[in-house]
Amino acid sequence: MRIGLAQINPTVGDLEGNVARCIEAVTASARAGAGLVVLPELAIPGCHPRDILFDPSFAPAVAAATADLAQRVADGPPVVVGTLAPADRQPPHHPGMYNAAMLLEDGAAKLVAAKRILPAHDVFAEPRWFVPGSPPSPITVAGQRVGILFGDDLDDKGREPSPAAELIAAGAETLVCLAAAPYSRGVLDERLAAARRPCRPLVYANLCGGNDELIYDGRSFALDGDGALLNRLAGFASDVRVVEFPRPGREKAGASALPGGERWEAEIFHALALGVRDFVQKNSLKHAWLGLSGGIDSALVATIATEALGPEHVSAVAIPSRYSDPRSTSSARELADALSIALHVVEIERLHVAAEETLGDLAAGGTTAENVQARLRALILMSFVNHHGGVLLNTSNKTELALGYGTLYGDLAGMLSPIGDLTKPDVYALARWFNAQRHVIPDFILDRPPSAELKPDQVDPFDYPVVSPAIERLVQEDRSNPILRRTEYKRWSGGVILKVSARAFGRGRMMPVTRK
Repeated sequence: MRIGLAQINPTVGDLEGNVARCIEAVTASARAGAGLVVLPELAIPGCHPRDILFDPSFAPAVAAATADLAQRVADGPPVVVGTLAPADRQPPHHPGMYNAAMLLEDGAAKLVAAKRILPAHDVFAEPRWFVPGSPPSPITVAGQRVGILFGDDLDDKGREPSPAAELIAAGAETLVCLAAAPYSRGVLDERLAAARRPCRPLVYANLCGGNDELIYDGRSFALDGDGALLNRLAGFASDVRVVEFPRPGREKAGASALPGGERWEAEIFHALALGVRDFVQKNSLKHAWLGLSGGIDSALVATIATEALGPEHVSAVAIPSRYSDPRSTSSARELADALSIALHVVEIERLHVAAEETLGDLAAGGTTAENVQARLRALILMSFVNHHGGVLLNTSNKTELALGYGTLYGDLAGMLSPIGDLTKPDVYALARWFNAQRHVIPDFILDRPPSAELKPDQVDPFDYPVVSPAIERLVQEDRSNPILRRTEYKRWSGGVILKVSARAFGRGRMMPVTRK
C-alpha cells in the first residue's frame, strides 16, 4: 500500500488557505502514486482553535470547508483529514464537537473516527472543547483494512484495551494516526515508542508550524509491523512523501536512507526559528525589533530572528548608558554587521538625566534607579516598533524569568519571547553551537560575565550553572519555592513564550499570583 504522508502548516481560522494547503499536498501525493493520503489532526480549522470553538459560526464554516475540500480532491485518491464534526451528544455550555477524522472519497466527506483520549494536562484542555469519540471500525482502502486513530490515542496511559488494540481486534491491518503534537526536547523518541506498541504497520502524520507558544515539529513517520522506521519526514518544515509498506519477503524500502539525528542544540534552534517565523508572519507583523545589549541573551535572539525572518526583516537597537562597557556597543555592532541586520544606536543619557530630575528622591539609588533605566530602554524600543511597525522580541531567558530578575515594563517588555523557555546554560550552549556553524557572535559576548549594566561594575548575582538546573527542576516538577512564588506576577505580565521544554512558563504552568 502506498500512503501519502502530508504534514502541512495551517493557520488557525484560515479555512480557505488551509484547504489550499491540503489540496497542494494531496496533489503532490497523487502524482507520486499514493493510494491513500493522510493529513494531520485539525488540518482544516488549524491547531489549536481553542475558544474559537465556542463561536457558533465557526464549526459550520469548518464543515463547509471540509465539504469543499472533498469536492476539489474528488478525482484523486481517498484522503483522511483532521477537522471538526458535531458530536452525537451536546453537553450544556460546551461546543459539543468531535476532534474528527474525515474520509474524503468520491466528492463526499464521511466521519470515520473521533479522538477518544482528550488530553487535559500542561497546555492541553481538550475536554473543554471536545467530546470523546466512540470506538471506530476499520475502513477498507485499496483492499486493506485501515484503522484510524489520533496521536493521543497511542499514548493510552495504560488504558486496556487501548484504542489501537481495539482497532486491531476489529481487523485493522494498518494503522493511520493523525496528530497535532507540539515539540519539546526529546519528544520524538516518546512518539516512536508509543507508535511501536501496537506492533502493526503505522503511519503518523503530524502538523508542523508555530501557533502562539506551541511549535509543531512535523517529523511524521512510517513504521513497519516490527517497529522499524521506514521513513521520517522533515523536521520543522512542510513536507509530503509517499511511503510504500513492504510486503512479506520484500526488502524494507527507505530504511537505510533516513534523516540522521540532530544535536539537541540544532533541534531547538530550528524549533525556535520556526516559532518566531510563524508568529511574525501569521500575525502579519512583517518586522522584528530587539534590544541588542552586547549580552549573550540578546545575541542569541538576534541570530534566531535573523534565521527565521531574514536580515531585511530584523532590526536591533543598542541603548548604551553611563554604565555600559564601550565593548558592549561595539560588540553589538559587530554582531549586527555579521548578521547583516540594521542597528540603531540611541544614547540613553539625556532621558536618564531628565528622569532623575523629574523623579527626584524617587530615583535616588537602589533598584528604583536601576529600573528607571530599563523602563527608558523599553520606551525607546517601543517607539521604534510603534513608528515603523512590527513586533518587539523579548530577550529574557527562563532562569531570569524564574528568579524574577527582570524589570516589569522594562526588559520584560516584548510581545514574543523566543528564549523564555531556555535556561541560562542552554542559552550559552545554543550560542556556542551556532558559532561553531557560523562564527558571528563576538568572543567578548560569549566570554564576559553576565551583566545588566545598570550600575558601576555590575554582574549578575547568580552562579548560573548551579542555580539554573536547580530552579528548572522545580518548574518541571510543578513545584515552587519562595522566589518563584514571589515573582509570579511578573510572568503573568509577560508576552508569549515559545515552548520547547516539557513545562514552560505560560499556559502550561498556571500558578496563582495570590497565594500563601
